[in-house]
Amino acid sequence: MNSFNLSFFNFLHGLSGRNSFVDAAGIFTAKYIPYVIFIAFLWLVISQPDLRRRIFFFSEAVIAVILSRGLITEIVRFFYYSPRPFEALNFQSLIPESGSSIPSGHAAFFFALAMTIFFYNRRWGIWYFVISLLIGLARIFAGVHWPSDIIAGAVVGILSGLFVHSLLKNYFEKLKEPLPATANNEL
Repeated sequence: MNSFNLSFFNFLHGLSGRNSFVDAAGIFTAKYIPYVIFIAFLWLVISQPDLRRRIFFFSEAVIAVILSRGLITEIVRFFYYSPRPFEALNFQSLIPESGSSIPSGHAAFFFALAMTIFFYNRRWGIWYFVISLLIGLARIFAGVHWPSDIIAGAVVGILSGLFVHSLLKNYFEKLKEPLPATANNEL
């Protein structure tokens, strides 16, 4: 483990256990904010101007998340085990977790989601990047991830979002075109 990883972890996690309000805010951000921003994502999907765009937006996000969190993260964890900070340093984390710590599944999930949202709505995408970073920092604060876990998860998520979008980009451009007329519409 490099010194930056340990010193940044010690700094951020060292802030826990001093104030019950700060601990509660860290736990809430690490554990419950992800549900809130996922529900907000569903609202963003529903608010799209037409059904084709809603379906495409949702599908692109789901594919990016499955690639980042469901495939790449799990493949890395299968071949490489990294103990979580509370295991390596022998302390009680603020929230329960298990399994290998790198890459962070939460970071992979939410940065992939943020990258996808960014392609559809830059302003909301930036907010999702900021909130994803806050979730990652809160998970370090809670003692369940090293800084390198969050960075690796963010890289996996962002690259997955970019990859999926580049594959589906031509279809996205077709969303801007009007639907072709059908025989029933011409009557």
